[in-house]
Amino acid sequence: MHTTEHDWITTPITADILRGALDLEHTAHGVLPHRLPAWARAQNTDGQLAMAEAQPSGVRLAFRTRATAVELDTLPTKRVYAGAPPRPDGVYDLLVDGRLAGQSTVTGGNTLAIDLATGTAENHPGPAGTVRFTDLPDAVKNVEIWLPHNETTELVALRTDAPVEPVPDRGRTVWLHHGSSISHGSDAASPTAIWPALAASLGGVELINLGLGGSALLDPFTARTMRDIPADLISIKIGINLVNADLMRLRAFTPAVHGFLDTIREGHPTTPLLVVSPILCPIHEDTPGPAAFDVSALGAGKLRFQATGDPAERAAGKLTLRVIREELSRIVKQRAADDPHLHYLDGLELYGEADAAELPLPDELHPDAATHRRMGERFAALAFTADGPFAGYGV
Repeated sequence: MHTTEHDWITTPITADILRGALDLEHTAHGVLPHRLPAWARAQNTDGQLAMAEAQPSGVRLAFRTRATAVELDTLPTKRVYAGAPPRPDGVYDLLVDGRLAGQSTVTGGNTLAIDLATGTAENHPGPAGTVRFTDLPDAVKNVEIWLPHNETTELVALRTDAPVEPVPDRGRTVWLHHGSSISHGSDAASPTAIWPALAASLGGVELINLGLGGSALLDPFTARTMRDIPADLISIKIGINLVNADLMRLRAFTPAVHGFLDTIREGHPTTPLLVVSPILCPIHEDTPGPAAFDVSALGAGKLRFQATGDPAERAAGKLTLRVIREELSRIVKQRAADDPHLHYLDGLELYGEADAAELPLPDELHPDAATHRRMGERFAALAFTADGPFAGYGV
């Protein structure tokens, strides 16, 4: 599977050279990084969350080496949507001493064929592939390989032409973030270009990303996972999934938010904790969920979402983004009277009306690559600078 011009050293892929993963599952082919621990996965019955947490958003191999060539064998699982154009292959970002030094993709892999019209999915097995990076500087350096944020990736083998050792702990600030598919990465260009990764890079902090596509639903096991993770900074961005899943009404939402925050505070009583409300999403500002695929657009080969709820149902407690922003603001203001380390950020400051006019959401729900960059830069400026809730914690 690999070339022979180097004297290759194979290094076992273990937790000490992996960042951003909370668990490593041993598989028939190698190891599969997970972003939720096994006990939390055991409490979940939802296929969407199972897929999302096994996609390695924010997960990267990190090691020190003199190697000038690196190969990584992986077995990706690629999603194919019936009737829609093919999705691009997942991107691997190579960072050398913190700077982007290369990008590559892996061909082959398993295929998950999804029919949105019928709600069915079929898995077709395929071969592992290899990502190669060569001509690296011949000096001791820190190397990171960020895995595709939106492609389940089993790690089969790591080869280098010089020995590998874990990166020493430099005591960097750890930022733990939870959110929806927008935080997961949606349509960002590459794993280091998702908005949380950009913000972490600008802020000079170490990211643990619990952005879980379709699954920022105030699940108690997610709160307990966050409670138990060592972190210096915590943020939760909630709202859009609760609306587009039509999961709960206002009566359930308010105590669920309190419970989620209470659980995090059990493990992090004084950690800066930032609650971020939803960015602008015009279809759901005043129209409840559920969201559905636009079948007519699918017929034209395009993925597009639409809101199917009735705005009149807001009176009966149905959630919209505007309702959620108002309630989150109220909850944080109420709690902050006794919790000076709790903060609120209006998501419209990351992406609002003027941004939507310039950079509309291509599928009515998810930001594109340019919007991810804007959101990452905005979050860093709002959170990590002098007056921000994370001031003094980054570079």
